[in-house]
Amino acid sequence: MSKLKQAGKVILAISMSLTMLAACSSKDTSSVQSSVSPGSTTVPSTGPKKEISISMFDRGAVPTEEGTYENNRWTKWINEKSPVNVKWVPVTRSQAQPKLNALIASGEAPDLIWEYDRNYISQLANQGVIQPIGDYINKYSTTYKAYLEKHPELKPYLNVNGQTYAVSFARDTVANHGMWIRQDWLDKLGLKAPSTAEEFLDVARKFRDGDPDGNGKSDTVPISLSGSGVSILRALFFTQENQWYVEGGKLEYGRLLDRYADSLAFQKQLFDEGLIDKEYITDTNFQRSSQLLTTGKAGIYLGQWGAGSMDNTYRDLLKNVPDAKLTPLESVSTKFGKDGLYQEAPPSVFTVFNSKMKEDQIKSAIQFIDWMLLEGWVPLKYGEENVHYKTVDGVRQTINQDKFVKEVSYAGEYALMIDSMMTPKLIVDMAAKDEISQNYAKLKAKSLELTMKNTYRRDIPYSPDIPELTQLISTFSPIAVQIETKVVTGGKSLTAQDGLNDLRKEWKRLGGDNVDKQIQDWYQKNKNNFK
Repeated sequence: MSKLKQAGKVILAISMSLTMLAACSSKDTSSVQSSVSPGSTTVPSTGPKKEISISMFDRGAVPTEEGTYENNRWTKWINEKSPVNVKWVPVTRSQAQPKLNALIASGEAPDLIWEYDRNYISQLANQGVIQPIGDYINKYSTTYKAYLEKHPELKPYLNVNGQTYAVSFARDTVANHGMWIRQDWLDKLGLKAPSTAEEFLDVARKFRDGDPDGNGKSDTVPISLSGSGVSILRALFFTQENQWYVEGGKLEYGRLLDRYADSLAFQKQLFDEGLIDKEYITDTNFQRSSQLLTTGKAGIYLGQWGAGSMDNTYRDLLKNVPDAKLTPLESVSTKFGKDGLYQEAPPSVFTVFNSKMKEDQIKSAIQFIDWMLLEGWVPLKYGEENVHYKTVDGVRQTINQDKFVKEVSYAGEYALMIDSMMTPKLIVDMAAKDEISQNYAKLKAKSLELTMKNTYRRDIPYSPDIPELTQLISTFSPIAVQIETKVVTGGKSLTAQDGLNDLRKEWKRLGGDNVDKQIQDWYQKNKNNFK
């Protein structure tokens, strides 16, 4: 396989990650207590427990001594406490949809399927793979039905063709992406945190040339990326490759906008000037990018805001470079203004029901969802009281971070429902009381404030759910990735504007004009529902 094809696969993975939809309610609370008492219990089904199967994301996070995703302390706890017995079906997170498609094609799809991508849910609905569940929720649910009344912002996302096909919950925060910078490097070189794209470039150049780590060698990498890094660079220019924007009263595809060329040009400049690790294109699992930061060789890090991996990255950096001072960085402005970093839309992960499920199975699954929302999610998020956390003034405080990471951090994959809100104060209150945990909690709280300071541009809540569009994008995306890779890594062979021109030609060649007409019709029919 050529390096160009390898690079294309990586950028495609980064790009596809941007189609994920999720979010949280705007309500800000000072406590993580759910709206219902974790101590209360649901009424179990009469007779023997029914078994349901549920897909879940395998992120490779279960320690060997804890077991497997199918069998560990939390799967046993769920089957002991919940009104059903659950058979969990792990799918590798990076290959979730292909794996689910294979299970569906073979007739082995689980009863309940999880996904973040609403377009994928719409696709399954249109294919008849999943079934409407609105009537069943009204008939069998108590807790979730009441929860939806408190979170009406979720409802439009759960419907396909006018019927309810999914259940979801509001995330504890819509913050998704974050930027970090080495404050000690800024201090050593007499620099201020950048606030514009020009200042961002200037700081990166001084990090490259100024020997900020003080080892007398020209071996620092100004910028390292996680899988979200390219998306962060795109957001600076108010565009994402798989997002739609209202321009002049029409829907326009982010990958074809004029300013998309600006984002490509900026990415190319970082690459050409050696301001970004040139191996990031083929760093498929982003281990190298993380190592550049944790070993003290990178000065700016573009990644997830609240992912557990960032918590571990911070600790690893201090182990290797005890004097390092990592601090959150606010989004920088360009000639287009200042956009927020990527923020999620209201619903979190979607759970849908296999069309082969009978009514008695659906009833049991809804009882399980009610139980999870009422009380089941609490241990899956915080662990066991007085073992993993203690309650102080109504706040669950982690007792030992290492024990929590080992025994609890993977358990969130089983929480189909969560009822909590996150605030900067809560981050600090919940953190373990050791110095490192408290210091990081304060930085994470500041990062949340900076991430939410600027509203992220999202013109419509979700992408058009048109089958022809789904097919077009699946064909177009790999071609687009190859063009973009050549723009970024190809030197003078292809300018950013040339790349945009080629993207538009390929879109048109693949039937984009006809699909565009359907998209405009879809927008006119649905735009009043977006308000």
